[in-house]
Amino acid sequence: MKAAVRVFALARQLAGRESLVVDLPPGATVADLRRAIADQYPALADLVAHALFAVNTQYAGDDTPIPADADLACIPPVSGG
Repeated sequence: MKAAVRVFALARQLAGRESLVVDLPPGATVADLRRAIADQYPALADLVAHALFAVNTQYAGDDTPIPADADLACIPPVSGG
């Protein structure tokens, strides 16, 4: 399945766009999404290893399934003082 993932902050800068389209296998989880982004967008590989993901506006763990037509977001880590 094709999935659209909104990206923010540094992820958006590295991707050069507001969202990504990734190919996912049937029954994919957030862990699969994380791997797919790293494989399909190598510039984001290090960042997605530490990013949070949201599925349908809820933070999601790596074992969370991704339903068809889900609203997906990748939220990179932030720092500041």
